[in-house]
Amino acid sequence: MDHLPYSLVGLGGTFDHLHEGHKSLLRNAFKLGKRVAIAIAVSELLRTKDHKQEIETYELRVQNVANFILKELKISASRFSIIPLVDPYGPAITNGELEAHISSVETYKVALDINVRRIKNGLPPLILIIIPLVLGDNGKKISSSSIRASLDPSK
Repeated sequence: MDHLPYSLVGLGGTFDHLHEGHKSLLRNAFKLGKRVAIAIAVSELLRTKDHKQEIETYELRVQNVANFILKELKISASRFSIIPLVDPYGPAITNGELEAHISSVETYKVALDINVRRIKNGLPPLILIIIPLVLGDNGKKISSSSIRASLDPSK
């Protein structure tokens, strides 16, 4: 683990209906960081999401992420923390220990905004690591929104 380039890497999101895109973000974070901080959006942040009635509970989303890390990636609980994301930026704009942020090409604009806010707060900007979207068998991006749409009986 001493060979990993960053002491603390952060990422955040909804992590609803954990899919290959989420798993790719998490795999990459652990390849880069000795420790990983994962901010998962609380329900109050998700009011405007499409098919919001199909969003899994916060507790289930946390459990699914933790289980994936512990059981599939076989990474020790000492290497990660899961925290509630109560605003779009979370502790990324105030935590001086954070060195890098990982996001997808779809969400990197939030990471850019995080860096603007960090600089305003007197913190150094984060190294931004942007990973590609994961495509499904149909050639389209895998997303929680499309998964929720397929589950929504009202559509």
